[in-house]
Amino acid sequence: MSTLKDFTNADVYNRPITCKQCGGVMVFKGVGEYQCEDCGYLDYDDYGKVRNYIERHVGATSAQVSEATGVKQKTIRTMLKESRLEIANGSKAFITCELCGASIRSGRLCSKCEINYNRNVEEITRMRHNKSLMGYSMERPAGEDGAKRFVRDN
Repeated sequence: MSTLKDFTNADVYNRPITCKQCGGVMVFKGVGEYQCEDCGYLDYDDYGKVRNYIERHVGATSAQVSEATGVKQKTIRTMLKESRLEIANGSKAFITCELCGASIRSGRLCSKCEINYNRNVEEITRMRHNKSLMGYSMERPAGEDGAKRFVRDN
């Protein structure tokens, strides 16, 4: 259903790599914040910009956030689907569950579908594991009660 994002890509959410002030190396400080090793300049990736805006303007729509921060609405929707952000309580905006279409505040699945999806994944994993262990049973074959498999000729 979901694909893993390549976190080795340096351009995930427009992460700042070099300082805009002095050209130094930007070091991750947490929550989308980066600081220059040389001059101490602070900069933010897309997540940091969106999060800071939402903290100051609770209940803002994705269009308002996009206009104010310069982050594309598609990127904001991706952050919602990755559960990095959550739609505020009481908001008229919502996203829908990818399986049943129910209204949700973040992620890809509602709680009911997520439980069923995880149960199915666990069952499939269990079946694959059991299938890979076939032939390594500890049970003795029928009809050989204690009989030796090989008899050495003297």
